[in-house]
Amino acid sequence: MFDFLDPADLAAIWLTVKLAGLTTVLLLLIGTPIAWWLARTGSRWKGPVGAIVGLPLVLPPAVLGFYLLVLMGPNGPVGALTQGLGLGLLPFTFAGLVVASVIYSMPFVVQPLQNAFEAIGERPLEVAATLGAKPIDAFFTVAVPLAKPGFLTAAILGFAHTVGEFGVVLMIGGNIPGKTQVVSMAIYNHVEAMEYANAHVLAGILLVFSFVVLLALYTLNPSRKRP
Repeated sequence: MFDFLDPADLAAIWLTVKLAGLTTVLLLLIGTPIAWWLARTGSRWKGPVGAIVGLPLVLPPAVLGFYLLVLMGPNGPVGALTQGLGLGLLPFTFAGLVVASVIYSMPFVVQPLQNAFEAIGERPLEVAATLGAKPIDAFFTVAVPLAKPGFLTAAILGFAHTVGEFGVVLMIGGNIPGKTQVVSMAIYNHVEAMEYANAHVLAGILLVFSFVVLLALYTLNPSRKRP
């Protein structure tokens, strides 16, 4: 199958895997405390924060990409900050893709984790407290193990959703081979150039990947298995 792929396609595949892997790790680190807070808080800010986290679910990717481009551009507050820190501008760089991907895939990690934390209930944490466990200890020794299926689902969905990005990638990263060109953009290029053989191979890879993702969700996640 890979005989049909040129070096640019192989580079796009590697870049996509690297982007999705790094994004997933960052999302688990950032999304876990957000999901825990959403699952436990009674604050009036729970609704607005939950809506902001879930916004990428309903907002068109091009719209999200446009506003991220404005924020991270030379005249945006984020762009001014990164330039002031000597980091340059994020648009059309791999770092920019990572930032955009974390925001775009946030609900696919936070919501499964939130549901998993809410399913734990209060009783296990209360028992841990009576045994002298501090809140941070109870989180890592009780909540995290019990929420393991949620972490599995969140990781798989976060990775898969990042792999399938197009609109946000196009707006933030452009289509620079070897730098910001991911698989979805490579497929688009091949179709435009009427190189259907290459497009078929890349699309087939994503099709198989999507099937494996769904298979993993339904077979590896204990919460989906029959008792």
